[in-house]
Amino acid sequence: MDLAKKYNTGPDFDRLRTALLRGIPDRVPLQELIVDRTIQAQFLERPVQSIKDSIEFFAKAGYDAIRISPKATFKPPDLSKGLKTDATTQDVERTWHSEGKGLVTDWKSFEKYPWPKPEEIDYSDFETARHNLPGGLKILAHYGDIFTWIWDIMGFETFSLALYEQQDLIEALFEKVGSLIFGMFKTMVTYDHIGAVWYSDDIAIGSGPFVNPDVFRSYLFPWMKKIGDLAKAYDLPYIYHSDGDLRLLLDDIIACGVDALQPIEPKALDIRELKQKYGRRLCLIGNLDLEYTLTRAAPEEVVETTKSLIRDLAPAGGYCVGSGNSIPAYVPFKNYLAMVETTLKCGKYPIAIESC
Repeated sequence: MDLAKKYNTGPDFDRLRTALLRGIPDRVPLQELIVDRTIQAQFLERPVQSIKDSIEFFAKAGYDAIRISPKATFKPPDLSKGLKTDATTQDVERTWHSEGKGLVTDWKSFEKYPWPKPEEIDYSDFETARHNLPGGLKILAHYGDIFTWIWDIMGFETFSLALYEQQDLIEALFEKVGSLIFGMFKTMVTYDHIGAVWYSDDIAIGSGPFVNPDVFRSYLFPWMKKIGDLAKAYDLPYIYHSDGDLRLLLDDIIACGVDALQPIEPKALDIRELKQKYGRRLCLIGNLDLEYTLTRAAPEEVVETTKSLIRDLAPAGGYCVGSGNSIPAYVPFKNYLAMVETTLKCGKYPIAIESC
């Protein structure tokens, strides 16, 4: 399958860049944080086992970029809780974040923790990609989870108590993890064919932020601002991913230099209200519901929802079609295809949904 060829629209990163910077491109871009490899395999009609395979998928499915991350382990896998289960066509190992007591609870465990070494971080996918990218397709340099890694390593209860009882340990953890992850971005932006930087870190749920906003202002946002300053120094758009209701934090996020926000979770945020209030300051990415539309609705309903988003959000630019999180293995392929094909068919500028 080659939808880019079918709709005469090969990869063109300028299209995505224009949208990320709130401009009007030639058509509405598609963008996801993750498309599960089982979905990619159904599209290509063969197994997807390498970064080369994924590059082919994103180019043929109508995307303008591929997200690539370094390989680094902050939590030793043998110390994670895991469960084997079957999902769609493959065995999937699922792990759960620590809720109670984690692996770092005091200075002694902090000093003994097996932190990743910068020289051991694996950037090989960037090397592979730069030799295999088709014309027009660029790399979204991605990593994330400064906040998430820290509370996961500590356990959320321990982390919450430490915010008040062990502030020096919290400061040390954010310095340690933040400097490691910022160092990854400093390395990534030096590779060829980087089109944008993407930082992901879930800091909210449907009802609001995980913790008091001042915690993020004190510990996380300074690191996000460093990433934003780095992106601007290299003239790269800056994408941020977080689920949940971010309204209390959006001005802070924008102040970090963020250009685009993904995925605009439907149950947490009204994307049309966000567009009206922040459309000149943020590109909005996503919003197709995973709880119903992409997972349980008929393809025809996916088509209509996608058209509605394009009609309401795309005319002034600064919008990319995508899910309200990512595309996991349990999304029916026909529904994923309905979203993608509708965007390629109906997303040309000037937007004219009624005639597509």
